[in-house]
Amino acid sequence: MSGRYEWLIGTRYLRSARGRGFMSFLSLVSVVGLAVGVAVLIVVLSVMNGFERELKARILSVTSHATLMGIEGTLPDWQAARTRALAAPEVVAAVPYIEQQSMLARAGRTAGATVRGIDPAEERRAVGIAARIEGGRVEDLAAGSYRIVLGDALAEALGARVGDDVVVVAPQGTATPAGVVPRMRRFRVAGLFHSGMYEFDRGLALVSIQDAARLYHTGGGVSGLRLALRDPFAAPRVVHDLALALGGGFYVSDWTRNHANFFRSIEMTKSMMFVILLLVVAVAAFNIVAALVMVVKDKRADIAILRTLGATPRGILAVFTIQGVLIGLAGTLGGAALGLLLVARLEAIVRGIERLFHTQFLDARVYLMSDLPAHAEAGDVLRICGVAFALCALATLYPAWRAAQMQPAEGLRHD
Repeated sequence: MSGRYEWLIGTRYLRSARGRGFMSFLSLVSVVGLAVGVAVLIVVLSVMNGFERELKARILSVTSHATLMGIEGTLPDWQAARTRALAAPEVVAAVPYIEQQSMLARAGRTAGATVRGIDPAEERRAVGIAARIEGGRVEDLAAGSYRIVLGDALAEALGARVGDDVVVVAPQGTATPAGVVPRMRRFRVAGLFHSGMYEFDRGLALVSIQDAARLYHTGGGVSGLRLALRDPFAAPRVVHDLALALGGGFYVSDWTRNHANFFRSIEMTKSMMFVILLLVVAVAAFNIVAALVMVVKDKRADIAILRTLGATPRGILAVFTIQGVLIGLAGTLGGAALGLLLVARLEAIVRGIERLFHTQFLDARVYLMSDLPAHAEAGDVLRICGVAFALCALATLYPAWRAAQMQPAEGLRHD
């Protein structure tokens, strides 16, 4: 009967506390506070997970998994390197490219951007932005056509539309009897692309690789090879092994290295937010302590009677521990349900708030995206619920211990 009576009395105290004024209010505050803390933690970490997931997806959709470049700035014998790279089982495509920082000008407006020369026939095979071009196709960048595809934000900065002319000014100059003259060429806008990442939409332009070679005087060399891999997350290892297999003398990079600061800052922010918001759960746990202390004081006579009937201190400890654990369980489960519900509807909620107050929470120029993605991971939810429930269980020990140490004569003294 010991385990059964402890459970029956503990749950009865919890039910009876609902109509007992201040104690009922403290129990309700404890449950609500705990639920809010758990829900906020789940929502915040889910937003960080969604941001990281969306950032990885967008980066992989517009940039190469890895790049193999020459140390001197050009890759002269790139055909042999490409053949060797395609022989590797992890490599899906190896696309040559020429890339230079240049100045673009139109109608009195100027903007700095990266001009990338690509092979239109090979670009769709690599991980790139060929499928995101609007108003034209990547195949329009034929050799000798001197056409260009701009990011939509870059086109907006220049005031350019499809069909307009844009002057590309190369960083190298041409020596003439009158001095060094900037090397420039007029290109016609063949299309615009929107990648969803402001870094690329504002700072990247695509031209034919042959036109780029003529503009930048690279001869037969290219800047490097862009590699598309079967497993993007194996990019650091694959490109390093490939460079060694080619005899070394290459500069290698990959998408994880190029954007390492983004992901490092996200992980750091997640850890800091978890610790900071855990204080909300800790406050709710202190509320449980206060609620149980009040219950223990109110039930002094009941405790004394139970002790005189043969209840052990361990049994009294279990009675009030059960009550506190059930409060913590209700708050934790309620907070998890509320948090997952908010995560599922977060984007709609944010859009509604933005329309209501005529504001924007995320500026694409700063956060690289304008929406607020959220993705709840099972590991994060379990960790939050586990820590919250553990804090609540620990919070019940002190008032339950106080009840277990109460003597029957002390409990009946004023009754």
